[in-house]
Amino acid sequence: MIPRIHQQGSNTLGLLHYLYGKGTHEEHIDPHLVASFDGMAPDPGRDPAVTKKDLQHLLDQPLSLLDADLRPDKHVWHCSVRAAPDDPILSDEQWGDIARRMVAATGIDPGDGAGCRWAAVRHADDHIHIIATLVREDGRRPDHHRSGKRAQAECRLIEKELGLHQVAPGDGTAAKRATSAERHKAERQGRERPAREELRETVRRAVAGATSEEEFFDRLAAAGLLIRKRIAPSGDLLGYKVALPDDRNGENEPVYYAGSTLAADLSLPRIRERWTLPAEAAASADGSRPGQPVLPDVTGPAFARRRATAATWQALLIIDHGDDGAAAAQIAAAGEVLDALAKTSAGHTRAELREAASAFERASRSHVKAVRGHDRALRQAARDLVHSGPALGRGEDGATTAMLIDMAFFLAAAAANWHAKKHHSQQAAAAQQAAEHLRAAYEAAAAESMALLRQRGQRLAPRARQRQADLLHEVLPDLAARVQAEPGWPALAATLHDAREAGHDPGALLTEAAGRRELDTATSISDVLVWRLRRSAHLPALPESSHETPAPGSRRQGLSAPSTPLTQGTVNHSSRRR
Repeated sequence: MIPRIHQQGSNTLGLLHYLYGKGTHEEHIDPHLVASFDGMAPDPGRDPAVTKKDLQHLLDQPLSLLDADLRPDKHVWHCSVRAAPDDPILSDEQWGDIARRMVAATGIDPGDGAGCRWAAVRHADDHIHIIATLVREDGRRPDHHRSGKRAQAECRLIEKELGLHQVAPGDGTAAKRATSAERHKAERQGRERPAREELRETVRRAVAGATSEEEFFDRLAAAGLLIRKRIAPSGDLLGYKVALPDDRNGENEPVYYAGSTLAADLSLPRIRERWTLPAEAAASADGSRPGQPVLPDVTGPAFARRRATAATWQALLIIDHGDDGAAAAQIAAAGEVLDALAKTSAGHTRAELREAASAFERASRSHVKAVRGHDRALRQAARDLVHSGPALGRGEDGATTAMLIDMAFFLAAAAANWHAKKHHSQQAAAAQQAAEHLRAAYEAAAAESMALLRQRGQRLAPRARQRQADLLHEVLPDLAARVQAEPGWPALAATLHDAREAGHDPGALLTEAAGRRELDTATSISDVLVWRLRRSAHLPALPESSHETPAPGSRRQGLSAPSTPLTQGTVNHSSRRR
């Protein structure tokens, strides 16, 4: 159940005309009162002898008791309360009780006998509107400070008592939602979503992996946005606003939104924090740890995805075992990787990846302050993905995309666990929602590459297939029969064969891969082991014989971060993979 406190107004009759009218698209059905301050207010919806002017006069009567200079300019309080789509249809009596609880909780009518005058109008099955005059019967102003938070808290209680869908409590870090006016405007213009939401996603993608203001604004311009910069008298840049070229107001002027109004972390000062490295992070500006070789430049989409997979694995470890500030930074930067991945993915995975990135946006913000700089590897990974260009949906590009999506799934699951431990309900739910979209994207991305690996395994000589089967029974005697019964077993056999051909000890690799994380709940154990082995053995995601044209850089490995395909019930798995 979602309450919303609307902007205060000065026209009681105008709001009543809307509440009792037909609605913007004839959506208002049978408008009528369900409750009022004294239970006896006239109802212009059900009583033909009563007009909306009569109800307005009754509600505004306390204003006439005040001297003109004491009357508030904005005296109309307006709150809507909406049930969830899957909630049962409530009766008028239930909605009336909800209205009385809302005005009591928000301080509009606390029950002291001298509260504000109010009325609750229902014109749809799933919501009501409450209109009130912000002058009490005793002439004083009501104490409705922080009425939005009070309304939210009361709705959480109502949900439990009535058995309704329980909304995760917020913490004030969510981006501002589009207003009803913005949503209706989008509908009139035939847009899929309001301009605010479209701008937020476009700005988020422009930030992903950007390293300077110049690059950020160049990306905004390339995306077709109108940009207005706020410059101080000294010439310093203070902020920015963006607009869609075809989103205009009544005067045919572009409607601009400041970055801070799109989301708190999209203000210019907050974006600049991503480009500022603390001393300890700046000492390792190439993203490597002491003693590690500096990684070569990215040469193509497949190699960019391998490096991103390695960075994601390291981020997983930090989320599981690092301090809160470092973990929050990794989660925030993970959003950039998802944005970059969605932007550069092939068509058959793009929709799910966009949904995953959109959902994870909510998980990327909390009251835990992110310690920037330690997230450099993930931010560099996002930059690599953007600059490597779009990936093909097949061959090494497609296989490494599946590998990265697989690891991103576990990062989302780890983020959900981390937020849940911090009691960040909305963020945990958002991360889990992102994980579900990543699961679907993985299935689409991995289908072709796993099919090719299975075909390759089926073409192995009988003696080679038997050798891999014997090895499987030797290393995993309890799981061997189950693995061999899976459709993915030939792909695992091919991978074990490739590891041997590359000079590795497949038995040792299989033992290590099986010990990294439990396998009992895996949807496909063989798929899990295929990705782990190909990562740890530095094998191409697809052998060159399995596709016609090797992706640029596909033979340049030098990275070793374990990868594990998606499994059922995985929200708790990321913390157990060691």
